[in-house]
Amino acid sequence: MDPAIIKTPSARPAQPLAEDVTRALTLAIHEHRIKPGMKLGEDELADIYGVSRTVVRSALHALAHLQLVDIQRNRGAFVAQPTLRDAREVFEARELLEPRIARMAAAKATAEDIALLQQHIHDEHAALAEADHGRALHLSGQFHIEIARIADQQTIAAFVESLISRSSLIIALYWRRESALCEKHAHHELVQAIADGNGDKAADLMRSHLVDLHSALDLREQDEAPRSLKDALL
Repeated sequence: MDPAIIKTPSARPAQPLAEDVTRALTLAIHEHRIKPGMKLGEDELADIYGVSRTVVRSALHALAHLQLVDIQRNRGAFVAQPTLRDAREVFEARELLEPRIARMAAAKATAEDIALLQQHIHDEHAALAEADHGRALHLSGQFHIEIARIADQQTIAAFVESLISRSSLIIALYWRRESALCEKHAHHELVQAIADGNGDKAADLMRSHLVDLHSALDLREQDEAPRSLKDALL
């Protein structure tokens, strides 16, 4: 999100500034422009987005609620760093829930739903072609969230969305095989099964896809020097 949009409240008068900052930071985290462990200084963020520290503080607390940010007493806010145990548990939970979601989506998907999923795949492949892996990852997550929406199970969908947000952080830390982001036909075959109303096949394909993503993680501790916050966001 362009910080300039946030600097001009009149452009979107009905939109609370804290929600704008929350959305912009969420996207930056999902696209891996800011990395796990990076400090999110209130003064620096206020300067970047042209808002008050109060607005920034509200946004950071919202991100902490989503488990994307870790607020530490007397130290400040940091992009969350999922542990190895977190990584395993998140993907195991996704492997349990999302095949069921895919099966339900196959029973309820409309032609409009299928067209939207196909557009997600097109946009994801375009990002990969441009070597924009962060955006491709974000779009892949949105693809899975859209399937949960189609299944029309609000409670489960909210849980899946939370798991996918945490998956983005896990992938930022432990990714070792970018090709697994979207194997050549993984999403295409899944959409076709949903379009065909084949719930069993959709569930099997979703399970296989998630197991492959899980296997692409290098679940060992890693260190990477973060970029500066300003360089990442501007």
